[in-house]
Amino acid sequence: MKEYAYFPGCSLEQIGLSYNQSSVETTKVLGVELKELEDWNCCGATTYFHVDELLAYTLCARNLAMAEKDSLDLVAPCSACYKNSYFTNKHLREDPDLADHINYALEEDDLSYSGQIEVKHLMEVFYCDVGLDEIRDKVKKPLEGLKVAPYYGCQILRPKKDDEDVEQAEFFEELMSAIGAEPVPYPLKLKCCGGSLLISNRIAALSMVRNLLQNAEDNNADVIATACPMCQVNLECYQPQVNQEFGTKFQVPVVYFTQLMGLALGIRGKKLGIGKEIVAATPLEPYTT
Repeated sequence: MKEYAYFPGCSLEQIGLSYNQSSVETTKVLGVELKELEDWNCCGATTYFHVDELLAYTLCARNLAMAEKDSLDLVAPCSACYKNSYFTNKHLREDPDLADHINYALEEDDLSYSGQIEVKHLMEVFYCDVGLDEIRDKVKKPLEGLKVAPYYGCQILRPKKDDEDVEQAEFFEELMSAIGAEPVPYPLKLKCCGGSLLISNRIAALSMVRNLLQNAEDNNADVIATACPMCQVNLECYQPQVNQEFGTKFQVPVVYFTQLMGLALGIRGKKLGIGKEIVAATPLEPYTT
């Protein structure tokens, strides 16, 4: 089995519990073991890097150091956790002075970090490490007829990493096609969902959510699939507020890509957290029996 250090992050402990469940269940079927880091800590989320950058890097580096101690690459399902961890790893490799400061702090925990591991998003593990051919071979119940709007969000692909194509990404669509679903055109797939803007500028954030929901409806999507717990919450939980603010009538199910993959792999919906949605995922019912 392929083995990785698993960093679920804070969101997957509560609001993203279904993401955690479906991540663990699907990877097992695909021959991947996610070994959860013992005593992991928050990555600092979106805001902490703007409050105290050095301490924020230290938070992420502690998780990296524990993964390196086990000689395992670090995998994060949450896009924010992934972004923070990825760029901490990159900056520590490129900035010896920063690495010295961080390692001085890590000494308090009997840890050090030398940049010998990689940081991956969970979707990258499925797409690159497991591979589409292996996934197709393991599909038991193809999601034929299910139209999916693949929502990348803004943090998996930005800032740009190496030679990555951040404008014409297709790996999410290819993953959905591999499990038999039909990815629909989704022009806003890389746009931000509003994130924490809901706190500082509610109308602007709700407008961003409205645009994403409308774009999915305009392209006849049955569901929106996401790879980030915060995107999932914004798009699902704030639909009533969007409807109230703009006079719309959205009832668009928003699910995790791992839940769709799990169904196609023959895993029971309950084990994937399906049925706990706020907006009922009724289009998935034919695939859960």
